[in-house]
Amino acid sequence: MAGDFQLSKILGGIFGVFLLLIGMMNIFRGNDPGLGVMYMLLSIIFFPVTNTVLHDLFRLHIPYYVKVILAVLCLWSILAVGAIAEGYYPEIIDSL
Repeated sequence: MAGDFQLSKILGGIFGVFLLLIGMMNIFRGNDPGLGVMYMLLSIIFFPVTNTVLHDLFRLHIPYYVKVILAVLCLWSILAVGAIAEGYYPEIIDSL
């Protein structure tokens, strides 16, 4: 049980950093800075410290299934309408 909990923290942190970087890419080089800001704000939800702060301040907890659904929706939008999908990063697309 404790191993799963630690794995979820690691995966949440990795996805949070990934979403933060995608947001920065959209702001600085992409075609939609508003979308980049949204990604950066959503990335906060995935960092492990967020649950601790929300629990300490407001007694609020974001369930893991909500984070999984949100992660799937974020990935879907990144692959569909983000700067990478629109071709603003040809060096990334050419390497695939």
